[in-house]
Amino acid sequence: MVGGVWARGGVLAVLTAGLLASAGTTTASAADLGGDCCADLEERIAELEATTARKGNRKVSLEIYGQVNQSVIYWDDGFEDNAYVVTNDNSRSRIGFRGKAKIDGDWEAGYRLEIGIRTANSKRFTQSNPIGNDTSTDVGLDTRDAYWYVKSKTYGAVSLGTQAAASDAITESNLTQTKDFAKYSDVEDTGLGLFLRSSNGGLSSLSYRRLLIDSGDQPGEGDRRQDSIKYESPTFAGFTASASWGGDDYWDIALRYAGEFGGFKVAAAVGFLQITDGPETKHECQARGGGIPRDEDCQHFGGSFSVVHESTGLFLNAGAGTVTDDVLNTTARFAGTNADDEANFWSVQAGIEKKWLPLGKTTIYGEYYDYEGGAINRGITAGDAVNIPGFGASSIWNTGLQVYGFGLAQGLDNAATVLYLSYRHVSADLTLRDNATGALGNADIEDLDLVNAGAIIKF
Repeated sequence: MVGGVWARGGVLAVLTAGLLASAGTTTASAADLGGDCCADLEERIAELEATTARKGNRKVSLEIYGQVNQSVIYWDDGFEDNAYVVTNDNSRSRIGFRGKAKIDGDWEAGYRLEIGIRTANSKRFTQSNPIGNDTSTDVGLDTRDAYWYVKSKTYGAVSLGTQAAASDAITESNLTQTKDFAKYSDVEDTGLGLFLRSSNGGLSSLSYRRLLIDSGDQPGEGDRRQDSIKYESPTFAGFTASASWGGDDYWDIALRYAGEFGGFKVAAAVGFLQITDGPETKHECQARGGGIPRDEDCQHFGGSFSVVHESTGLFLNAGAGTVTDDVLNTTARFAGTNADDEANFWSVQAGIEKKWLPLGKTTIYGEYYDYEGGAINRGITAGDAVNIPGFGASSIWNTGLQVYGFGLAQGLDNAATVLYLSYRHVSADLTLRDNATGALGNADIEDLDLVNAGAIIKF
């Protein structure tokens, strides 16, 4: 019972009881009830309804959803090891609100509000900061989605606001449980905020994630939290096209496929992203490194696919991407050097996912990730632990990252929960250029081991 319905029913019951109680009075008094009593009764009910809390717009639906994804990450950088409790940023905790309303048989309008929640950040913690809150925005609440849309079954959908760009997750197609705790492409989410450690034990000021286009994102990948206008086509034969644009400036296009045939489930995606002008986008070009705002111009191209054989549960996920920066060699750091302005990655994840237990699906997998990058507009000091002996202040000339790992997960269908355990071994390559002499040298960096154990529960 809500709003005016409750008020009207309750008031009618009370007043009716009062009227019946007065029925024992004179017949003349009872006869007077036929005049102004009902008008007065309706007036009083209207007054009470006006002061009663009501539900919002009844024409538009409201659905509340979300998830909690917490884990323990154990890390060993060769000289120090520890374990931290973190929010797993592969698919972080969140709460959301969405709804829609029919306009007619073909059109509908709707909205989505989604808030991300981090108690501690799995991709920003360091050896000395288990929370990962060197920057205040890296923990707490953040807006993931805040947009409205208008959708037609015939013509597609247009949305406006903070939302995923068309090419978001374009390199991460995944039909398995690993998408929530061990993305095979976006490896920075699992502990790569840790600082590099030199072979003699010195701790650098440079994080592993800084080797990946400086921002930690893989080449070819779009962005999520952008104020944009996006169009998404109707699905035709399993294919859906989309395009988005955001101010000052970026734009992208994407094509996705989802289908089943010959006993296989398939998902695939390909996209192109152009970033120009200022640093309004969350995703970066190589020229933006070092916290130096400047005009940008880079192009991302990426894609991925996920294939699951339904009867055996065998699966393969694979992604790749490339980025080219047209501004890098005009920066003060690299002007005239003909530095490498490209970066590339590829990755695979394969295994088996099958319901051997009545509890839910079990997933067993292995994975490999390989990144090769050119120069990044960022430098390190002469005394940094990973700088080359005899070098002064230096710039990042080339980078590389190789990751291999394996893991398992167990679904608990009745609790909408997945328990998971994963291991990754990380090796880094770093070539530095002495700013004064132009000499090149390779840093000697210790490998990193990471174990991540936790659970995600959805509601």
